[in-house]
Amino acid sequence: MRKAYMAAVAACALIAAGGSGQAQEKLKIGVLATLSGALTSGGEDGVRGAQIALKQRGGKIAGREVEFIIAATDASPDSALRAARKLVEQDKVQLILGPLSGSEGIAMRDYSKTVPNVTVVDASSGALETTYVNPSPNYFRFNSNGAMWMAGLGEYVFKDKGYKKLAVIGEDYSFPYTQVFGFALGYCKAGGQIVQRQWVPLGTKDFGSVIANIPDDVDAVFLGLGGGDAVNFLNQYGQTGGKAKFVGGSIMVDQTVLSSRGAAKKLLVGTPSSGGVADAWDDPKWKAWVKAYQDAFPADKRFASPSLFATNYYNAFNGMATGLEKVNADLSDGGAKFRAELAKVELDAPNGPIKLDDDRQAIATTFITEVVEAPNGELTNKFVRTVPNVSKTMGLSADAFKAVGLPSRTNPECKP
Repeated sequence: MRKAYMAAVAACALIAAGGSGQAQEKLKIGVLATLSGALTSGGEDGVRGAQIALKQRGGKIAGREVEFIIAATDASPDSALRAARKLVEQDKVQLILGPLSGSEGIAMRDYSKTVPNVTVVDASSGALETTYVNPSPNYFRFNSNGAMWMAGLGEYVFKDKGYKKLAVIGEDYSFPYTQVFGFALGYCKAGGQIVQRQWVPLGTKDFGSVIANIPDDVDAVFLGLGGGDAVNFLNQYGQTGGKAKFVGGSIMVDQTVLSSRGAAKKLLVGTPSSGGVADAWDDPKWKAWVKAYQDAFPADKRFASPSLFATNYYNAFNGMATGLEKVNADLSDGGAKFRAELAKVELDAPNGPIKLDDDRQAIATTFITEVVEAPNGELTNKFVRTVPNVSKTMGLSADAFKAVGLPSRTNPECKP
């Protein structure tokens, strides 16, 4: 899959070939993608999603040929900033699609304020603070944040699954904090108790001590892991013979994990989760997107179904393209007219309708799901129910939401 991705990047680079006059007419879009570290598979699939969206538009926006300039990150804020500065200062882009990871998004929000003529359309990052704390006027996000992706899951886990007491294992950065935050708002209000939270560095290889510290008296363990970390945890937990039930964060049960090699992933069968997609959703637009994704790449060079990252990059590009078409891709005023139109874009996306609030944050659908094994042996997320029109305050008033405070290792508390 890695070789296939690099070939796709090379193909994008070839778009830049041609005379200098022709190059001047192309619309350059910088694409930030996490292509090393624990979230590499997500970054690669995100690029696939953007490539499909561009191909569906014939490679052009408002008659202008589009050139993707892909800049790799490793999910760290510093890597995102280095990549963004290269895109702006050397490649002279006025449009950036990305980043992927939570803390990258916070860094890019702050960076965007220093380059007001550059428009950043977040491609998949999910930290709450990115569009909630000191939002940037030239930063737009067409995906929900990590807390919004947990809307309804806490209540479902407590009432339908009967999990009254949980432990948490999550990566130690902003996105997992945001996921646990959103989950806890519903779960704790319903009567659930979180008795332990263990945070591990992104890129953890050895989960031995973490697994040994899981309490024996919990009903399930909430796993806020993703990519390589999720796979490493499952492999090591399987070796211990553990029998815990799990609740999955959005990227713990994404196709980046469910399509991974090895049998340990089957430990996730029966795991409830929620997020921005449901693999087995029986909706015509979703099924059409899945087919487009499957048709775009050979089976051994993609996942069984588009990941959350592929879907988010796909939607983000389409949001950007829709806004650009409204102004005939004219950015000569520093992108001011474009941003005014972009703020009004509403997408009839494969995973439900999306519109932006006053802080340019998506209002979108959350899907409650459960991992099942398909007849062909592949793992997929069975659709349970939707939670429509989820906003960044999670159904609370602005004042009530503000009073909860921001996501952290310990907030919100969850006591009986």
